[in-house]
Amino acid sequence: MKSYTELEVWTQARVLVNAVYELTKKFPKEEVFGITSQIRRSAISIPSNIAEGCGRSSTKETIHFLFIARGSLYELETQLYLSNDQKYITEEELEKIQQQVIACKKLLNGFINYYRKK
Repeated sequence: MKSYTELEVWTQARVLVNAVYELTKKFPKEEVFGITSQIRRSAISIPSNIAEGCGRSSTKETIHFLFIARGSLYELETQLYLSNDQKYITEEELEKIQQQVIACKKLLNGFINYYRKK
């Protein structure tokens, strides 16, 4: 079994976190403890829970943490839409980061299915 640091799903989740940080740098200062913090925590939760799941001793536990990561991904997606609603990000920025979100969804769903078949 590969180390979690070698997994494409974990690597792409890290890429997404970095993109989120870049995107949220321009958010209004009054949102630092609001949506900026929430978005960043959701993003960070994705690779963190993938790593934690890979460190668990049973398939059932691993799948549990992969589902938490997936939930965080959906939470992040919603927060990005809300950021667009508030005009903190443009339609173009939303579309660009949404492509990364979709890629992570596909990888994560594939990884979950892989573990379900074990």
